[in-house]
Amino acid sequence: MSRRRAAAYFVGGILLAAWLASAAGVTMRPRAIPLPRQSAEAIELDSVAADVQSQASRLRERLATAPTVRASVRNPFAFVQTEPVRPRAAPKPAAPLPAIIQQLITEPNLVLLGVAEDGSVRTAMIGLGDDLLMATEGQTVAGRYRVAKVGPDSVELTDLGTGATRRLSLRPPVSLP
Repeated sequence: MSRRRAAAYFVGGILLAAWLASAAGVTMRPRAIPLPRQSAEAIELDSVAADVQSQASRLRERLATAPTVRASVRNPFAFVQTEPVRPRAAPKPAAPLPAIIQQLITEPNLVLLGVAEDGSVRTAMIGLGDDLLMATEGQTVAGRYRVAKVGPDSVELTDLGTGATRRLSLRPPVSLP
C-alpha cells in the first residue's frame, strides 16, 4: 500500500467520524401536528358524556348516605302470632300390664326362612328384621329364646323368661297363576 493511499484512507476516516459526530449533536424539533376540528356531533357527544359522569358522581354520594335496612320482625312462615306451647305435666304411670300382655307386645318379629340339613343336624334360618340368624337345637336366639327342636318344616322356641313355647313354620310357596 502506498503512502498516498494510506493518507487518503486516513483523511476519509477522519471526515466520516466528524460527519457522524456532527449528526449526533443535532436535535430535531417535533413537528406541531394540527388537531382536526371537532364536528358538532362530537361536541354534543362530549357534553352528554360529561352529564352522565356528573349524574354518576351524584348517585355515588346519595348511596353513601343511604339508610340501612332494618331486621324484619315478621315471620313469613306463621300467619298468626301464637304463644309458645307450655309442656304438660307427664301423666301418672299406669299400672303395669300383666306379663302375658307385656310379652305379646314386645315379642320380636321372627320368621322361619328355611331349614338346612347336614346329616342328622338341622339348622334353622330365622329372619329377624333385616338380620339372618342361623341356629341349631340348644342355641339361644335373639337373647330371649332357646331352640327346643328343629323339624323339617318348623322350629320350636322356648321363651327363657316365661317358659312359653313359640312355634315358627315355613310358609308354603305362593303359586303364581
